[in-house]
Amino acid sequence: MNTCVPKELRDSATVLTTSDGVHLSALELGDGPDGVLLDHEQGYSICSFVGIGQALASAGYHVLIPEYRNHGASEKSADNEHIGRDSDAALAELRRVGARRVFLGGASCGGTTAIVSGVAQPLPVVGLLIMSSPARCGGVDAVPGVRRIHAPSLFIVSPGDMDGAVEKQVRELYAASGATDRRLVIEPNGYHGTDMIRRGSDGASVRATVLKFIESTYRNAS
Repeated sequence: MNTCVPKELRDSATVLTTSDGVHLSALELGDGPDGVLLDHEQGYSICSFVGIGQALASAGYHVLIPEYRNHGASEKSADNEHIGRDSDAALAELRRVGARRVFLGGASCGGTTAIVSGVAQPLPVVGLLIMSSPARCGGVDAVPGVRRIHAPSLFIVSPGDMDGAVEKQVRELYAASGATDRRLVIEPNGYHGTDMIRRGSDGASVRATVLKFIESTYRNAS
């Protein structure tokens, strides 16, 4: 387990095995049928989403946070182009441990993979969270997938992120979204992905928006 995970959570660590045999570090928090997938950014770690994962588990959700290959405590692999398989493994584990529906969440490339993996698996998708996610990442194209997601969807991005390049990508996903209930939040703090929460001056507000959205999608899906 990545050393950034608090000691009190390390008993919740698990190991996932991808379809190509790569072993991933992951954190499973909470239990029950209402699953939440949280995929971190490329170049970051499992700890991008630990705080949000803890809050959701405390609220009664079954959270799984995988750590990509070549990141943190996960196995090193010569193949870094198939990170979608890492997200696939996390969703398969959520199903195995009892989730009956799932909320898809991700930051940067984590959002891209969450979309593609989410539409390819059998659990009903109740909602989608995208934070600074490109439409395409590492050979993964999320545009066809996001068209198939009709559940409520929240897209968050800062216009200052890579001089507007990331906003353009998020807007492409937003425009392609199949959701009638979709919302685009332009966050002015200039940070990328979960840094909008962890480093931005208004991070507490962004965090509250994310948690409220996830909880409301499940409440309205009941």
